[in-house]
Amino acid sequence: MIESIIKLLEKEQYEQVDRDLMKAFLDDLDSGKIRAAEQENGQWKVNSWVKKGILAGFRLGALVDQSIDRQFRFFDKDIFPLKSLDLNSGVRLVPGGSAIRRGAYVASGVTCMPPMYINVGAYVDEGTMVDSHALVGSCAQIGKRVHLSAAAQIGGVLEPIGALPVIVEDDVLVGGNCGVYEGTIVRRGAVLAAGVILTRGTSVYDLVREQIYCTEGDSPLEIPEGAVVVSGTRAVASGFGEAQGLSIYCPVIVKYRDWKTEKSVQLEDLLR
Repeated sequence: MIESIIKLLEKEQYEQVDRDLMKAFLDDLDSGKIRAAEQENGQWKVNSWVKKGILAGFRLGALVDQSIDRQFRFFDKDIFPLKSLDLNSGVRLVPGGSAIRRGAYVASGVTCMPPMYINVGAYVDEGTMVDSHALVGSCAQIGKRVHLSAAAQIGGVLEPIGALPVIVEDDVLVGGNCGVYEGTIVRRGAVLAAGVILTRGTSVYDLVREQIYCTEGDSPLEIPEGAVVVSGTRAVASGFGEAQGLSIYCPVIVKYRDWKTEKSVQLEDLLR
């Protein structure tokens, strides 16, 4: 399938056999058989051919009316309708305006609180909570038992093709109004306090280990396992900014998970 999917981007005209191939490709994304990124020996690697397949779907698809009666008007590529779910899917999709796009994997036991959105190519694993107004962007990878709190934004990365999508590993808590973008990896068990913003260009200051985490070359920004990250500021140390007493935003690791953290972030099984 890999070579055939890549060749779709090179075509100028499409036939029914191409649409059949795209259907099989999206079926595999829907089921989690293939994914945009995966771990090998503890390291994440991007599957560029999967991202190419999604882009080919946009080129192949035709703009159609996907409206639900006159109250809900939608116009999108026919390749990407809403994901087909039923009771056997084991996904708790609460009424109120949420949407999951075709080609996203959502595991049994995931809870979706309205309104939230999960885009094509995303992977959301078992026991995760996607809270109200949260976004899981294209190709983002979300682990098991993650809590994406209200208005959390997990950015999508479809291009450039080789860029690693945003990855949130198992047992992470992403606080309300957080934003995680541009190829950031949040390692297992980390806690992002409300309002933390992480991008590939962000420097993160670790007060515990006395280190500064930043990217080099094409590498992603990585938040260490078990880190507790809060919003902080650092003083502008020169020029006009120093003269005006200005500070700029920076995320700060203030501790690593301990029993107090576990008590405050413990997920409630009764909700699941």
